[in-house]
Amino acid sequence: MIPVHVAVCGPGVASPEEEGWAEEAGRLLAGEGAVVVCGGMSGVMDAAARGARQAGGMVMGILPGRDLEGASEHLSVAVVTGMGETRNALVVRSADAVLAIAGEYGTLSEIALALKMGIPVVGLHTWELAKDGVPVDPVVRADRVPEAVAEALRLARGRRA
Repeated sequence: MIPVHVAVCGPGVASPEEEGWAEEAGRLLAGEGAVVVCGGMSGVMDAAARGARQAGGMVMGILPGRDLEGASEHLSVAVVTGMGETRNALVVRSADAVLAIAGEYGTLSEIALALKMGIPVVGLHTWELAKDGVPVDPVVRADRVPEAVAEALRLARGRRA
């Protein structure tokens, strides 16, 4: 059976705290046998990949460029797309669930794409959504990494059932 895939999304320029969350998330996901999917570059993406690889896990990075330049050294597999930021759709489509950690506009696009595609999103200190000033938040919220990972795995496995 193919293991569940969980995308870890977040800023390419991340704070040490955000990178710590991502590294812990990657390690916990890999420890549960999940494949970590990410954008394959720096910041949260690199930290999640590092954590997963330290735990012996598999990491698939879906790169924006036409080559491996700037790719995290912690990837198991690198998919070169030449698609720039539009590769975010591939990151999300490759996942059974998305774990959004903090984030900038790229992360916001991944959240929106996942929700549009019906892929569950777990948020850890990330964007809050509103429409016409009214909160509309289909993102499952978590305050700590272990609960965010547990929820992402539960949702990912539920999609496979």
